[in-house]
Amino acid sequence: MKKAFIEFFIALIIVNAAIAGEPQSTTIGTIHRDTPEVDRLIPEGAVIEVLAEGFAWSEGPVWIKDGSYLLFNDIPQNTTYRWREQDGLTIFLRPAGYALGSNPPGAELGSNGLFVHPQTGQLVMCDHGNRCLTVLNRDNWTKSVLLDQFDGKRLNSPNDLVISSGGQIYFTDPPYGLSGPDYPGKELDFNGVFHLSPDGELRVVSKALDRPNGIGLSPDEKTLYVANSGERRLWLAFDLAADGTAGNSRIFYDASSFDRYGPGGACDGMAVDASGNLWATGPGGVMIFTPEGKHLGSIDPGALVSNCAFGGPAGNELYITADMYLCRVKVNAQGIGY
Repeated sequence: MKKAFIEFFIALIIVNAAIAGEPQSTTIGTIHRDTPEVDRLIPEGAVIEVLAEGFAWSEGPVWIKDGSYLLFNDIPQNTTYRWREQDGLTIFLRPAGYALGSNPPGAELGSNGLFVHPQTGQLVMCDHGNRCLTVLNRDNWTKSVLLDQFDGKRLNSPNDLVISSGGQIYFTDPPYGLSGPDYPGKELDFNGVFHLSPDGELRVVSKALDRPNGIGLSPDEKTLYVANSGERRLWLAFDLAADGTAGNSRIFYDASSFDRYGPGGACDGMAVDASGNLWATGPGGVMIFTPEGKHLGSIDPGALVSNCAFGGPAGNELYITADMYLCRVKVNAQGIGY
């Protein structure tokens, strides 16, 4: 207990130093150039910059274009942070998730995945600690519940989401925000991938994954990608119809036995660039795939990676949340919508 308290205290000092504006110029990790093709996506001399550090578990990065800043979460510390080039790290929202009552569902109280709704501009949050999807009301800094049930039963703990240009919302609902797989408050008997249509109809995309996690869309919005962070480390791809419904699932890439760079983490969050390449967090960092599922190389910060997102003024900066770090790599790829 004493050791844990000391580590937590040191982490707070580091985070507060970053918020105070101390310069962050550290570089970490390795960029693995496993194929020549990766060189067109990541320029020679690119490095993994540490922009801020000292978090308990960083997650859910999203670039806010109209303010030119990045938002991301520290889930255990129940905080959403803002990082901006000119003024560094500041607190954006606290509490970011569970706020009321004395019986939280688990230790992960904060929000997880974040996404800006392409039609309304509102920030939609996987409200991990409150077991729902919420929308942030920036005029009064309150949140409205978008969805918290399926078939009359409470969701587990929404993890990550993506929204199409037409307002189709896809999200994953593993039990990571609960106290454990046998948490007595778990009402659904599966861990699902869901589709919420603009007219409010909620459909199950899949019940097949034991721990559905990261999720993303191809640039033409005809393919949905879902990561599984459970017993099998893999990504599935689903075909999407014109009305947003999903079908024809298939394995995009199976990383269950991938150990090229040593022991790695689970398949977690992802970003898709404008050319359709997947930048998917998994064993050994951010694994880069072609749309056909060929692994080109990886960005390995040397820490467990949770998620990534494109941002920056031109959309060619990849922001990475990795355990205690917020990192950035300047790349030749560009995010969707730039």
